[in-house]
Amino acid sequence: MPTDASNLPPVLRPARPPRRALVDLVAHVGGRLIGDADGVTVTGITLATADLRAGEAFVAVRGGARHGAEFASVAADRGATAIVTDAAGADIAEAAGLPIVVVDDPRAALGDLSAWVYGTGRDGDLPVLFGTTGTNGKTSVSHLLEGILGQLGAVTGLSSTAERHIAGEVIVSRLTTPEASEFHALLALMRERGVEAVAVEVSAQALTRHRVDGVVFDVAGFTNLTHDHLDDYGDMAEYFEAKLPLFRADRSRRGVVCLDSAAGSEIVARADIPVVTIVTPAIADDPAQTADWTIDIVEERQDGTRFRLRGPGERELTTTVPVIGPHMAANAGLAIVMLLEGGYAWDTIVGALDGSVIDAHLPGRIQRVSGDRGPAVYVDFGHSPDAFSKTLAAVRRVTPGRVLMLFGADGDRDKTKRHDMGATAVLGSDILIVTDHHPRFEDPDAIRATLLEGARSARPDADIRESSPPEQAIVDAVSLVGEGDAILWAGPGHQDYRDIRGQRTPYSARELARRALRDAGWPVPEPSWPVPYAD
Repeated sequence: MPTDASNLPPVLRPARPPRRALVDLVAHVGGRLIGDADGVTVTGITLATADLRAGEAFVAVRGGARHGAEFASVAADRGATAIVTDAAGADIAEAAGLPIVVVDDPRAALGDLSAWVYGTGRDGDLPVLFGTTGTNGKTSVSHLLEGILGQLGAVTGLSSTAERHIAGEVIVSRLTTPEASEFHALLALMRERGVEAVAVEVSAQALTRHRVDGVVFDVAGFTNLTHDHLDDYGDMAEYFEAKLPLFRADRSRRGVVCLDSAAGSEIVARADIPVVTIVTPAIADDPAQTADWTIDIVEERQDGTRFRLRGPGERELTTTVPVIGPHMAANAGLAIVMLLEGGYAWDTIVGALDGSVIDAHLPGRIQRVSGDRGPAVYVDFGHSPDAFSKTLAAVRRVTPGRVLMLFGADGDRDKTKRHDMGATAVLGSDILIVTDHHPRFEDPDAIRATLLEGARSARPDADIRESSPPEQAIVDAVSLVGEGDAILWAGPGHQDYRDIRGQRTPYSARELARRALRDAGWPVPEPSWPVPYAD
């Protein structure tokens, strides 16, 4: 049955929340108080009445269609002790009878307010914070950081597109980067549970929409910049400018920048924090680019990629990332250097990794879901031309037979990349099947038509097919391949739903692929992920 879009994982809070006087909050934020704050305390901050807990302040912001202050009475009924909003919202919220703190821009103030309430700002007693941004690889770097930290013996936390982890507890994610109020509450909970280091995926939207305001990362990492998200940003220059603030002193203390894409050099030139660089000649836009650290690919296999990391002072280690592709080695190398810059000793890192395999699980990132016999089937989250190009090339190098590409595109998202997605997919595969992904409120037939047009214009004579819905498309894909061949299903990755006209329908590409293989007579391993529906 479809699940309502509001049926999302709960926001997490510390078990022992702080208690802050409202008069001190007013003084901290420099706001104007309406009503009586005498004796009123605040134990948390939230943007959503559905997540509000008694004792918290409700921050009411203007939305696209309505003002959050219209829900002030709901917040009061749920136990809010105060409303933080703008002047227009104050007039609307007055009838709720709660004290109101008026600020010019409540969303812009949210991060600073949340950091103050939870004590998670620059001077807070926090775990070591690693933040990674870029177009592709953010999630992988974050999970690799956490995996290596575990091998170093650290108690870890994680916030990524796929999951949140708190000292071993796993929670499904809502957004790539949580809203500022949720993020600071999460950091406070991690601190409470003894987490020593946290890996965080930082999207461009998180930076421009104030979701990481009030947070200072110990180390910021940059992966690459390629065509994506031009539905949010007018052009690539604007998209770059959205990423850049992570490498400023009010956001991070140190940086590690990958020079595999041209944007890396510009990040280095414009950063105002100490930065070290890293490059992977096998995939760099400029293979002759020099950097502080270099990643050399040693061996590519279906079960992983072995690489050598070389750096200053004749430092060197050789290790294996448990997924295919030089771009995954680049992600792993970036993670290792970020740990070094975060204060972890080189000898300790070498002792844990040299000659061994990085112990990290990357959900839905070139994740092999097939068994030892039959076609190799990989499910991946990649949804941009650059991601397609790198992943298809990696699959090709470890596949003795044909490569089949199966993919769809997001509805109500960047339409400018769809033509190139189709072209890149067909140029890197022997058979192409175009299907659906998250149509949202767009016509899925029209989405597929654009993808097919891009593919056919690039290779008119190619084996290009259309299959919908994706439940049938993966069955069709498996019927077209055999022993020694491979299927790359790009787009859905780890996700356990499809967004169809605002409804989240339970769906797992990984499980659908297993089912199709098994029904075709191929052995399949037991799943390492939650199954959203029964066979």
